[in-house]
Amino acid sequence: DAIVVGDDGLTTAAGTQIREALLRLVPWRKGPFRVHGVDIDSEWRSNLKWDRVRGAISPLDDRVVLDVGCGNGYYALRMRGLGAHVVIGVDPTLQHVVQFLALRHFMTRQPVQVLPLRLEELPGDSAAFDTVFSMGVLYHRREPERHLAELHAALRPGGELVLETLILPGSGPVARTPDERYARMRNVWHLPTGSMLEAWLERCGFADAVLEDVSVTSTDEQRRTEWMPFESLAEALHPEDPALTVEGWPAPRRALYVCRKT
Repeated sequence: DAIVVGDDGLTTAAGTQIREALLRLVPWRKGPFRVHGVDIDSEWRSNLKWDRVRGAISPLDDRVVLDVGCGNGYYALRMRGLGAHVVIGVDPTLQHVVQFLALRHFMTRQPVQVLPLRLEELPGDSAAFDTVFSMGVLYHRREPERHLAELHAALRPGGELVLETLILPGSGPVARTPDERYARMRNVWHLPTGSMLEAWLERCGFADAVLEDVSVTSTDEQRRTEWMPFESLAEALHPEDPALTVEGWPAPRRALYVCRKT
């Protein structure tokens, strides 16, 4: 489940030095990692999401992969572990990029890069990637269809999009915008139902969209730890009804879609 870097054979003093250095980079959102015997217990047990994803996607052997909103590179490294030829991750949060650089300091070099960029800062209409991942990004975008169009432009013809995002329960083609916050997050712009999301995908040029998984996020998967000591999911759920957020919205429900560029 954890990405293991180095071995456990360091002296106690060296292990303590590594631990103290990595703790300066909190919060660690994605993980877990084990760096020379130091366990980074991140906020998200990202291995649980990866277990849902890895069985739903096409094989990554020898593929050129783009991971949008990649964070500190946990998923990008797991993609490489499934045989990807090269993985490019983009994330505008410098702290996440620095976390990846800290991890890479201890690694043998891998064809994985995390760049401090947004998707729209990549060359337009590159059609360069065999597989593109967008996980936990769409609901943070003011214009969701524009984001999907940019993902479409990054894919080669016939390439695969792996999209994981928040959805609302219900069957009608509806999308709603929270007034101020959703689950204590300020930057949630659009929460679609599954049918609305499928309509967006079709309008943006994707075909054969398959809903591979829907899961309600649990406090076992996302929680406060020493490595992320601030408020987490438990504080975002209604204290009397965990099926709701503190604002009264349905609790976070994540859908995983896999589709292809026509």
